[in-house]
This record gives sequence, C-alpha cells and structure tokens, in this order.
Amino acid sequence: MWILTASVFVAVFAGATLALWLLRGSRERQAKQALARLEVLTAETPVSQAESRPVVRPEEPFSSIPWLDRWLRRLDAFGRLRLLLQQAQLDWTPAGFLAGCAACWLALAAVLWLRSAGIVPSLLFGSAALLLPWIYVFRKRARHFEAFEQMLPEALDLIVAALRAGHGVTAAMGAVGKEMADPIGREFRQCFEEQNFGLDLRASLENLASRVPTQDVRMIVTAFLVQRESGGNLAEVLDRAAAIVRERFRLKRQVQVNTAQGRLTGWILGLLPPVLGVLLYLANPDNIRLLWTHPTGLKMLYTASVLMVIGILIIRKIVKVRL
Repeated sequence: MWILTASVFVAVFAGATLALWLLRGSRERQAKQALARLEVLTAETPVSQAESRPVVRPEEPFSSIPWLDRWLRRLDAFGRLRLLLQQAQLDWTPAGFLAGCAACWLALAAVLWLRSAGIVPSLLFGSAALLLPWIYVFRKRARHFEAFEQMLPEALDLIVAALRAGHGVTAAMGAVGKEMADPIGREFRQCFEEQNFGLDLRASLENLASRVPTQDVRMIVTAFLVQRESGGNLAEVLDRAAAIVRERFRLKRQVQVNTAQGRLTGWILGLLPPVLGVLLYLANPDNIRLLWTHPTGLKMLYTASVLMVIGILIIRKIVKVRL
C-alpha cells in the first residue's frame, strides 16, 4: 500500500514541479523577447545598412532547454504543434506541453492504480487524461478564432476609413492594432510590428493567415495581396468583404441555434455512461470493480469505450455544418 501512496505522491509532485517550470520558462521567454526588441529599437544602425539587412523577430523556442530545443527543431511535427499553441494564444513550448500531457496521464494512472484498478487498466484508462490538455488547447483556439471573426468586420471598416483618409496599408493595420481590443488588436498589432522589424507586407499577411487560418482571413489576405500586385480600389474591396463576413457570421449563428438540440443530445449521450458508472461505483463498488478485474469485464469496457468514441464522432459529424 505504501508503494501506491508513494507513486501518487511522486506523480503529484512531478505535476506541480512541471507547472512551476512552465511558468518560469514562460516568464523568461517574455523577458528575452522584450530585451531583444529593445535592442533592435535602440540600435544605432545607418539607414542604408538597415534597408539592406532587414531585422526579423527571433523564433519562439521549442523548449527552454537549449540542447532539446536544437533537437526538436529538426522535427516537423513539433513545428505544427508550436503553431497550434500560438493559434490558441498560449505561451507554452511544445516540449512543455507534451510533458504536461504525460504528467496528467501518470497522475490519473496512479490514482486508478491506488483504487486497485490493476496496472494495465490504470495505464490504459489513465491515457484518457492525455486528451484533457489537447481539448483545452483546441477549445481555446476555437474561441480565439470565433472572437477574431466576430470583430473582423469592425476592423475592416476601420481599415477602409483609414485608407480613404489617405493612410497606407501598414498605417491602417497599426490603427487597428492600437484602437481595437484583443484578439484582433493583438494580431494586427503583430502584423504592424513585423513590418517595422523588416518583414514585407506579403510575409506579415501570410503569418497572419497561418496564425488565424479561417476562410474569412484567407479571403482578406488574398484581397490585400492581389491589390498589391495588380492595383485597384482596396477600400471598396474591403468594404464589400466586410459585408460578406457579417452575413456569414449571421448565418453561422443561425446554424448554431438550429443545431443546439443535436449538440446537447451529443453531450448528454457522451457524458451519461461515465457519470452513471461513477454513481454506480459509489453505490456498490464491488459490482463495478468486476469491469476491470475480470477478463470479460475488461473486454466489455474496451468495447464500450470504442463504441462511445465512434458514436460521439458520428454525432459531431451530423451536427457540424460548414459554411
């Protein structure tokens, strides 16, 4: 018994240490980025040299450990994971995020093992905790995109007003970053700062489209780039684009209202089996314990878990409407 207790203590202690390490690494990265930006802004470089050698921002690290950061940069999967964390507006490194997933898995597995679930079922069902950080990241990413699209028509109206007043595209983006709230203010402010650091308009807009890869943003970026290459009345194009974005957002809200019952049904059907299982375990632990102590019970539990996942995916596919 003392071995199980020690295992739980080690798992909880490792999780707390990992959380403090992630917080410390996040603050150190913010301080380094601020110092690098101050060095660039205060550098006394001649104009001719600055034009011939544009200054760009240093890339975000994959890990706060130097040797691990160099090794992870060779893997494309970690680059996609870092982009996912940036899209969710999370100041986490990919290595720290995966370490947090592993800590959640070990913590839940230790708790299940402490409840006499057996080593194999504990590791198997403890792996469900791996999904919790991913669910949090994807939900935060979706909320960020939704808030961005909701504020996009107002940002386009501000850009149109700035262009018609005689300002350039870069100045119009700077006005959006200064006048509007986050998250759209932060994204356009980053575009404006990237151009000040030496990136051209195309590169900064492509970075915006990679951070917010929605259909509306890709349409706006295409309008900017086409106008830059072939010319034309950009203010009129963006004015029409703002009207289209407003109409699409209204239709999306209407679809959410019409599919609310289906989504609620999916939540109820997905949460009913585990909640009912917990209640039955609290009422009569001996009967429910047979599911992970008897071979037939394990087969039933594995089959039910797979069928639940398939059913949730089918319901999600039915109620999700792409506009």
